[in-house]
Amino acid sequence: MGVKVARKLKAKKIDNPGIWFGLGTMGLIGWSVAIPTLLGAAFGIWLDGEYPGTRSYTLALLIAGLCLGCFNAWHWVGREQREMHEQPKEEDDD
Repeated sequence: MGVKVARKLKAKKIDNPGIWFGLGTMGLIGWSVAIPTLLGAAFGIWLDGEYPGTRSYTLALLIAGLCLGCFNAWHWVGREQREMHEQPKEEDDD
């Protein structure tokens, strides 16, 4: 039972970032997916105009940008999650 109490006391000491931090994080993740997707689509539209043909550069680069953005968001969220759950190495002298 002492472990549970120690864990609760430790959780109370940690400052909770709040709702604005969560909303900012969601916005950052959204933009990290949207920007590469839009850039890929814009570059694809330009390539389709310069080099017309049977292949759609717009679709291919839109999908590539989406994949890149999702990978970027996944990497960023994973890093933030590791930092949040990292145990401090401090020893309490209680």
